[in-house]
Amino acid sequence: MKLSGPGFIPVGILVGFMVGLTGIGGGALMTPILLFLGVDPLTAVSSDLVVSLIMKPIGGAVHLRRGTVHKSMVRWLALGSVPSAFGGVLLLRLLGNGAHLRSTMKHALGVALVLAVVGIALRTVVETRRSSSIEKVARPVVRVVPTLLVGIVGGVIVGMTSVGSGSIMVVCLMLLYPQMDNPTLVGTDLMQAIPLVGSAALGHMFFGDVQFAVAAPLLVGALPAVYIGARVSSGGSYRWARPVLVGLLVLSALQLLGAPPSLLGVAIGVLALAGFVWRLRSNQPAILAG
Repeated sequence: MKLSGPGFIPVGILVGFMVGLTGIGGGALMTPILLFLGVDPLTAVSSDLVVSLIMKPIGGAVHLRRGTVHKSMVRWLALGSVPSAFGGVLLLRLLGNGAHLRSTMKHALGVALVLAVVGIALRTVVETRRSSSIEKVARPVVRVVPTLLVGIVGGVIVGMTSVGSGSIMVVCLMLLYPQMDNPTLVGTDLMQAIPLVGSAALGHMFFGDVQFAVAAPLLVGALPAVYIGARVSSGGSYRWARPVLVGLLVLSALQLLGAPPSLLGVAIGVLALAGFVWRLRSNQPAILAG
């Protein structure tokens, strides 16, 4: 199905609402949707980055005003991620074009989605352990070398796929800094994502990948929807959304990686069972986050 112009507004609404509702990064959802709709891979990745570049400073500004940003950590992350994100764009340009690029992009994005799902699961486990066994501090001492490496690896992944600035890198920060309190963790991740996404978006703009006929209507839909989703989530009626979104990411990853229909069927069955179990446990607070 081919969309054009205003036809992308509903996509922006869907992704913006889910981002506001769950906190899970939009790249993990928007780029696969655009690829499935027949959008050119470079246009899909760059459009998602442009939308993220506008959305992320909104949340980042809130945390900055509240003082829940580890500024030194953001600087070290950005020192690694900004040049490597641009490098990820360059690497993507070297992969070819046309059908070959589309095939390569589908597989790269599938792997990135798998990493995102694993990251969400790991965050659930780590979050549980953090809440019970570790005394929290707002400003842990920065471990320079591993923090730089997280920025470098995350930058390459985001530059190539637009996935990972939230769903993958925040888990790396949790593992590196288990003592950092959750508000500072979230605020730091949001702030480090701004220069990271900005570098990747500028790289795609430099090479002419961005098509504002796609990015503009996505923004029109996403900006009000992310606000509405955030308001809904504050009312506590969103617990169903995160496992549903994780299920969609799993199915998207399998399809992008070329899984056979039988495996997709098994995955759907497993996810349905997991959803049933989640439903039975719905009286417990949901701790999945993006």
